[in-house]
Amino acid sequence: MRKTFNTPYKEALRERILAASGVKRAGLVLKGAKVLNVFTRELEEADVAVQDGFIVGIGAYRGEEEHDLTGRIICPGFIDGHIHLESSMVRPEEFERAVLPHGTTAVVTDPHEIANVAGTEGIEYMLRETEGLLLDVYVMLPSCVPAAAMEESGAVLQAEELRRFYDNDRVLGLAELMNAPGTIAAEDGVLSKLEDAARMKKRVDGHAPGLSGKALNAYCTAGVASDHECCKKEEALQKLRRGQWIMIREGTAARNLEALISLCKDPWASRCMFVTDDKHPGDLRRLGHLDWIIRRAVLLGADPVTAVLMATLYPAQYFGLRENGAVAPGYRADLAVLTDLEEMRVERVYKNGRLAAENGRVLHKGIPSAVCKKGADGLGGESFQSVFHSFCMAPVRTQDLKLEPEGDTVRVIQLTPKELLTRERLEPWTHVAGSPPGVDPARDIVKLAVFERHKGTGHKGVGFLGGYGLKAGAVATSVAHDSHNLIVAGVSDSDMALAAEAVRKAEGGIAVVKGGTLLGILPLPIGGLMTPMTAQAVDEKLEELKRLAAGLGVREGIDPFMTLAFVSLPVIPALRLNTCGLIDVERQEILEVSFGETQFGNEKVGGKLYGSGENISPERK
Repeated sequence: MRKTFNTPYKEALRERILAASGVKRAGLVLKGAKVLNVFTRELEEADVAVQDGFIVGIGAYRGEEEHDLTGRIICPGFIDGHIHLESSMVRPEEFERAVLPHGTTAVVTDPHEIANVAGTEGIEYMLRETEGLLLDVYVMLPSCVPAAAMEESGAVLQAEELRRFYDNDRVLGLAELMNAPGTIAAEDGVLSKLEDAARMKKRVDGHAPGLSGKALNAYCTAGVASDHECCKKEEALQKLRRGQWIMIREGTAARNLEALISLCKDPWASRCMFVTDDKHPGDLRRLGHLDWIIRRAVLLGADPVTAVLMATLYPAQYFGLRENGAVAPGYRADLAVLTDLEEMRVERVYKNGRLAAENGRVLHKGIPSAVCKKGADGLGGESFQSVFHSFCMAPVRTQDLKLEPEGDTVRVIQLTPKELLTRERLEPWTHVAGSPPGVDPARDIVKLAVFERHKGTGHKGVGFLGGYGLKAGAVATSVAHDSHNLIVAGVSDSDMALAAEAVRKAEGGIAVVKGGTLLGILPLPIGGLMTPMTAQAVDEKLEELKRLAAGLGVREGIDPFMTLAFVSLPVIPALRLNTCGLIDVERQEILEVSFGETQFGNEKVGGKLYGSGENISPERK
């Protein structure tokens, strides 16, 4: 049967065509600016005519309403191709308020953080919270809940649980397929999810750091079309050669732009896009969003027009957003008005042809969600019990942190500056006076613990962390990717227990403790991930907590909470700690925290050579 459009559509289309042809005045005309043409890379001095939320003409037009933009540049609104909205710690409505003034008019979110806490109810919550926003929020369905076999999350999502969400027009596909080993092994559960995505003609995003060779071939054969985990140019080139798109990530914790800046030019740029992945509200308020990435790319040597394309046309093409990504007739009037292409300062933002933000301030926003409008604290929760009541665990006691040696060599998870990757560091087991066994602040070795919080299993993992810098007290958070169990680092068992308890009692949050005193806490009662507070209030509280953490010795340049949040994620090499224990990510095996009878110096231990210095396993460097 021939498809026909209903009358309202035809009438709206008729009005657009008549405005485009000049038969009638357009509803809005932006005059005097230069238009960035993403197809020809030209700057055209022309009016932009808008009717019913769509661009209808580039040229000379008269409008019912006219805005003088002389001396400005009009470019498409920016599109973030991969972000976890939960990482902003604020509700989607507040996230919109933070990014819209920076020119972002669309984001593609993967709600796997809240899904790991609350399963399908978490996905439904995010869809409900974003449906009325002015900001376009598209969704990629969480592919790996839990992220790996050795994870204890609040839910397990198989293909059957995800299938119904494909009926939502805003669902674009299957999000970052972290289970690369399961994909390469053609595991049935993974294949079922891939089959559903293929049947619905949806995109499949990837997450496979370090994958190469035949394993990469197998991963691409499965239909995985992108990757956002590249931190070296050669890895990115390998994936580009195999047909993948590269999402160049510049977020709060992981920042790969500088390492991959050479990709921001022909012939590679057209298969790349800028994404943030995880972004704290402080960065959004002080630095910006995609506009900041574009600015930084230009400072690092990228052509400004190419940089804009990587935040507009290219992500739109990748996701099949045919009405987004360009200033041209038939495209949505989602526009960023820039002062120039070098400084990339966003002066105005138009969303659906409406002036939505000006000079950093939101003028118009979407319809607020009713989900969280009940109660004095802004939380309701009657419909989303697992979202608003996500903690089910016993109180944390000091004795829960005890760890006795099983050998005289200890494995330490060593952080890598500006990356999510960790290394295995081997050190002699020591017992420093005044510190728990194994903890040595002078050698930058602190205790690390992860407690299961979803189902009251009582499971925990205890180990050691290096590169964090903590010299006193403890830091605890319920934001611990991806299962979001309760993670705590510290140099004192009693302080660690106190920090963990503060988070548990708040039903989620970030806490800093020193000497038996709770110095500060940011409650995150929405799934242990988000708060009804404003972005400004969250930013101010986070900055206070960061100062407190820095006062405890956390290294300069490290975000103490975002960094800690990834230490338990067993899909990013090399070593992680979660409720299953200490995990060798590459082998997916549980390791002993301490082992052996070892004489340090230049002797071999377990076939590995150790000398002076950091004692990093050669194969894990």
